[in-house]
Amino acid sequence: MSEDRRDKTIVIGHKNPDTDSICSAICYANLKSQVTGKNYVPGRAGHINEETQYVLNYFNVEAPELVSNVKTQVKDIEIREMPGVDRYISLKKAWNLMQEANAVTLPAVSSGDVLEGLITVGDITKSYMNVLDSSILSKAHTRYSNIIETLEGQLVIGDEGGFFAEGKVLIAAANPDLMEYYISPHDLVILGNRYESQLCAIEMEADCIIVCEGAAVSMTIRKLAQERGCTVITTPYDTYTAARLINQSMPISYFMRTEGLITFEDTDHIDEIKEVMASKRHRDFPILDKEGKYKGMISRRNLLGAKGKKLILVDHNERAQAVDGIENADILEIVDHHKLGTVETIAPVFFRNQPLGCTATIVYQMYNENNVPIDQKTAGLLCSAIISDTLLFRSPTCTETDRVAALALAGAAKIDIDKYAADMFAAGSNLKSKSDEEIFYQDFKRFSAGKVSFGVAQISSLNADELKQLKTRMLPYLKKAHAEHGVDMMFFMLTNILTESTELLCEGAGAENLIINAFHVDVAEENVESRDCVVELPGVVSRKKQLIPAIMIACEE
Repeated sequence: MSEDRRDKTIVIGHKNPDTDSICSAICYANLKSQVTGKNYVPGRAGHINEETQYVLNYFNVEAPELVSNVKTQVKDIEIREMPGVDRYISLKKAWNLMQEANAVTLPAVSSGDVLEGLITVGDITKSYMNVLDSSILSKAHTRYSNIIETLEGQLVIGDEGGFFAEGKVLIAAANPDLMEYYISPHDLVILGNRYESQLCAIEMEADCIIVCEGAAVSMTIRKLAQERGCTVITTPYDTYTAARLINQSMPISYFMRTEGLITFEDTDHIDEIKEVMASKRHRDFPILDKEGKYKGMISRRNLLGAKGKKLILVDHNERAQAVDGIENADILEIVDHHKLGTVETIAPVFFRNQPLGCTATIVYQMYNENNVPIDQKTAGLLCSAIISDTLLFRSPTCTETDRVAALALAGAAKIDIDKYAADMFAAGSNLKSKSDEEIFYQDFKRFSAGKVSFGVAQISSLNADELKQLKTRMLPYLKKAHAEHGVDMMFFMLTNILTESTELLCEGAGAENLIINAFHVDVAEENVESRDCVVELPGVVSRKKQLIPAIMIACEE
């Protein structure tokens, strides 16, 4: 496994990411990479909304990779990078490779790294103990090169790439007069330096003769063997040793397991493969990539002490808003501007939380603190995030620090901030082609207050008519979302940026009354008559600073 993969740190925002979540992740990953020289990459925990896509397109920046789950995967841990071998290597060579690597399993792969089978130490020992058939060498289609290698021999006549594919193996212990009665065509004959025995074996149409004890082979025998197509090999071993060793030349393909192999992909989560590994007695399991190519081997030992993916969280610190699998991750830092949430960490982390209108403002400060120059694209992304989160300074969450930062970044990005903001908001509120579900989850977050759970979605627009149409569409969809999430209450904010007000759609037992009591407002007569749970909230534009705190206090009361 490459060191880059295991050393990678993902900088990621919340689910259903907004412009601040995406832009802050991109810019902070860039800052960390420049300051530390290590590998930090931005990620996203959901789909890009129209507003954010407009920003990325405007500044020609690619969207971060979608990270739907951060559970620890096989590719995040150390695996045994045991090289695959050719299926035709000998049992002896396979045994030696295992001993050198201190391994009990050897994978056979094709030239394209496709796994073809597995052979274990147990398979090799069984083959050696259970071979009783003298024709097993030919049944296994043994290459002559394997025989030469196993017997440390030399090829005198023949093709070492050829196969011994017929006949049996025998030792020419009798005198030549008797040999003709038990040598059959295509046999492999192990013999000594007797010229008569060699001649007899060739004349009886043996496919191969092995001359032991390094004896020389006469020119007459060589010529006759060449004419009859008989392979001649010499070995320094005596006939007993040669006979004992020759079965070790058989290819592993004859003994390896090729069916019912249990393999894992490098994208599999380790908490899922643990169950499979526990139910099997195998020591090692092959790892494949998404294209099915062999990558290495894994054992239960590799899972001990496995560390999760390294993460930096930006623009949130609520577990409910975090990417799935956050409990398995190794959180290194949190940079946020929201209230303290429910994310728990195993060890102390760098935590920076400031009461500002946008996370991007904090990231901007950190660039300046580290004396890292901000290029035009980075300035554009950070400025866009501040515009989005503060509704171009109209939100009560906006501070003078946010305003100063946005104006400075607008200059560095070479944009007219008022015109650019109008275009950006218009792009974000272009919802005609989107489904109700896409609109609802464009900016949705889930919260809890004591035993009460609730979700809040928000759409901000400059177009009052568009918001009116959305109200008609979202009222029925709110009921569906409420049922799907199983929360106590569900809300949808239709925020008019120009009038700095919100129509709040409510769903769930007591949801409307809770809002009425929290904000001390009355329900419009038309809403009472139609029984639509809609509450007008003048001056309310911020989910974070205005709506959520009020709901939290009301829930506690």
